[in-house]
Amino acid sequence: MSSNNRITNAFLNAKKLELSKESKYILFSDCHRGDNSFADDFSHNRKIFHHALSQYLQKDFTYIELGDGDELWENKFVNIFNANKDVFLLLKKFHEKNRLHLIWGNHDMDYKNPKKVKKNLNYYYDVTDGKEKELMINISFSEAIKLEQKNGRSIFLLHGHQADWFNYTFWKLSRFLVQILWRPLQLVGIKDPTSPAQNFKGHIKVESRLEEWIKKNNNQMIITGHTHRPRFPAPNELPHFNDGSCVHPRCITGLEIENNQITLIKWHVITNENGTMQIKRTVLETSKNISEYID
Repeated sequence: MSSNNRITNAFLNAKKLELSKESKYILFSDCHRGDNSFADDFSHNRKIFHHALSQYLQKDFTYIELGDGDELWENKFVNIFNANKDVFLLLKKFHEKNRLHLIWGNHDMDYKNPKKVKKNLNYYYDVTDGKEKELMINISFSEAIKLEQKNGRSIFLLHGHQADWFNYTFWKLSRFLVQILWRPLQLVGIKDPTSPAQNFKGHIKVESRLEEWIKKNNNQMIITGHTHRPRFPAPNELPHFNDGSCVHPRCITGLEIENNQITLIKWHVITNENGTMQIKRTVLETSKNISEYID
């Protein structure tokens, strides 16, 4: 199956959510939550991510995670949970308010299987009192989501590895190579060169395939992750956005949708004049009206 067909199938079968002036969405992807080892790229941003998500919870945003939330290629889920319990309990609060929607990517493609989702995310074992407790009962993952207006126009959300044939079709082989070869090397500081996030030519090809699909489908606005490279096009360019990742060296990036506006933001740590450290939200690209891209 071609990348064009894979993207089209995801589009036709996408989960639908409402998009209106009252909608408030925050989009992050590529957290790659790990086990807090030296190979865990998320560990240095965990506190930033938790603080940012806490702020969005207080402000009644709905959280959509665009894939690769859990680093299942390198870790057992129990180790991921134990290293990120505070994050999962925060996700639980979004879920209880029906404001959590999850998309699977290539690194958590196991979540295509509802049995795997149920096994990992319905309950957790609390080591503090030795009891099994509810986590996110009946949570589900989608391949894609459409944020749809009443007029039928929409924003298409997916991870983006549908345009990366090796990481979609042969993801189990990719996982094997990461587990056997690249994880041990990553422990000593060597990055996986097969990842599109590390391979410039790789993510250019992925982006090109996505943009070819956009051209063939009436300039459908699309938001992806996967390449870890933030994208925020001008209204006269192809409407291909990317929320970046949560494993940048010193920040996390994401996209906010509020009041029919879309904004590229980052959360990062700054040092104040008195020496105290603060987690701050910074706008990377000035808000644009969604109507400039989908009307």
